[in-house]
Amino acid sequence: MTGSNANLLADPAEVRAHLIASAKAGSSITYSAMLGHLGFAFSRPKMRALCAVLGSVDREANALGEPELAVLVVRQSDGLPGQGWWVAGGADNHGHVGTWDGPAARRLVERLQAEAFEYWSGADR
Repeated sequence: MTGSNANLLADPAEVRAHLIASAKAGSSITYSAMLGHLGFAFSRPKMRALCAVLGSVDREANALGEPELAVLVVRQSDGLPGQGWWVAGGADNHGHVGTWDGPAARRLVERLQAEAFEYWSGADR
C-alpha cells in the first residue's frame, strides 16, 4: 500500500473485492469472517482497524456513485453493523435517530444492504 492507505490494516481494494462478492451473493459478512479473509484472527483492535478501511471503501463507492458497502459488515451476535459504522456516519448520513440496535436500525440496515445486493447483482458489474 502506498500514500494515504499505507497505515491501514488492509488494502481497501482487497476489502472492496470481498464486499462486492458478498453483495453479489446477497449476503452480509461478519467482522470475524472479513478479518479471516484478510488473514487476521478477530480481536477488538483489528475490528477497529478494519473500520478505518471500511470508511475508505465507502468513500470510494460514494465517489463512483455506488451504494455503500460497509453496511454489509455486521456483528455475529445480531447481524447489524457495529458502533463504528453508526458513529462514522451511518446514523447521520441516513437521518437515523435512536438506538443502533432496535427495529428502526434494523430496517435501515436491511434497506441499505438490499440496495447493495440489487446494485451488485447486475450481470454487467
